Amino acid sequence: MKNLNFKIVLQYVFGALLLVLTVVSCTDLEPTFDDSVPAEDSSGAFAGIDPTNFLESAYNDIEGMGDQANTYALLEVSSDELVVLTRGADWGDNGIWRTMHQHAWSREHPHILNAWNNRNAAVFRCNQIIAPESNASPAQLAQAKALRALNMFYVMDFFGQVPFRGVNEGVEVDPMVMTRAEAFDFIVQDLTDALPDLASANLSDIYTVNKAFANFLLAKLYLNKEIYTGSVDATDYTRVVEFCDAVTAEGYTLDADYFGIFIPGHMNQEIILALDTGTSNRVWNILHPNQGGWNGFATLGEVYDSFEPNDIRLGEPSTDGLGTGMLIGQQYDINGEKIRDRGGNELVFTKDFPKGISGNNERTGVRPHKYTKINLDQDLQMTDPEVKLEPGNGNVLARYADVVLMKAEAIMRGGTSGETAESILDNLRTLRGATASGSYTMDDLLEERRRELWIEGWRRNDQIRFGTFTSAWDLKDNTEDFRVLFPIPAAAVATNPNLTQNPGY
Repeated sequence: MKNLNFKIVLQYVFGALLLVLTVVSCTDLEPTFDDSVPAEDSSGAFAGIDPTNFLESAYNDIEGMGDQANTYALLEVSSDELVVLTRGADWGDNGIWRTMHQHAWSREHPHILNAWNNRNAAVFRCNQIIAPESNASPAQLAQAKALRALNMFYVMDFFGQVPFRGVNEGVEVDPMVMTRAEAFDFIVQDLTDALPDLASANLSDIYTVNKAFANFLLAKLYLNKEIYTGSVDATDYTRVVEFCDAVTAEGYTLDADYFGIFIPGHMNQEIILALDTGTSNRVWNILHPNQGGWNGFATLGEVYDSFEPNDIRLGEPSTDGLGTGMLIGQQYDINGEKIRDRGGNELVFTKDFPKGISGNNERTGVRPHKYTKINLDQDLQMTDPEVKLEPGNGNVLARYADVVLMKAEAIMRGGTSGETAESILDNLRTLRGATASGSYTMDDLLEERRRELWIEGWRRNDQIRFGTFTSAWDLKDNTEDFRVLFPIPAAAVATNPNLTQNPGY
């Protein structure tokens, strides 16, 4: 949802410090609106907003997750999937990228603060749409509840506490705070209430929440229920299976053209919800400047090594432009000439980091290239050399392959289904050109999720559920258990006594 003719400016005050932001945090701060529709009547009470305009803004809120920082950094750079290497003076940024990967972040980390502010602001915007004073239609209410559920999910997942401010609560009221278990129930209720009035899947519209997305997020919630509530049983995993089957019933199927899924204009079979924003951040941040990029993000050697040679998700190198998948080795321009780095060395991407996370040269690191970019000057050409594409819209947030993998995991954890986890995984791996072994451990399943869903935003969530997030991995030695939660930003704790700082911070 684009092309707004208005701008919402939200201001927050943290104690004596005035921060003027474009988002709202759910602390002791009152939003003010520069809109054609007033949010208050003459008595100061909330008078409702234009639900059409604010729903469009609610979609814009999640589109912000197409950035490489903030929410996305918490999801991916904190995991064993992505690392942002400091290369000389490039990507130093006062250590914010290094500390995210190394689990050495503090309460003042800007990505954590921005994720807290952005997601809580989005929740409050949805609260205004949902409020009776706004007279939203049933379809608008359903979308607002699904979007509120998504944003609250991230707050619950990241921080373990969810502040909540009603639309008629002023700055003198400290927002109430839900525990993780309370937030879980609230989110489930929002999605359950939304489902009847959400539209059925329309595979040509990947940017609007629908019934399939609500069932996707419900499956995600119940798969992680033990993490969020402290208890889970086989019936919960059977519910995961049922939610996954409901997505399948909406008409989604696995696509044999793996990288085609991420090309704008490809006939959609798998994307349940994408962010209607450019994919440039997923392309430029991995590429060298002489490929047109920013040269920061890379994946670990262990990720590259986890693929079988024939697995199509590994991608293919190219000698006449940009390859797909895990870019390693000599890189070439569109004319087949070897690209060189800025120092004149042949641009050969390597999987090892001999100098650690900082002090790297321009060539270290395998580059995870999923969102295929086709450029007029260089890079990948399609079969027809006259057909060129720039990075398009569509950062994938929810995809059918994830549903398939969630269903297999739920069965392995005790859920009931007419299918076996082995048959589901064999089918997926066969489609991707990998060996179908017919027998899988939970470790195998975790690895399969990474091979299928790399850089799509689920690796941290998966690692916490499987108990590997606090393990050591390449370029990360910290194994502190409390890092499964991020700290509540210090300013938020200082201004809302209902918040309690998470252990370890």
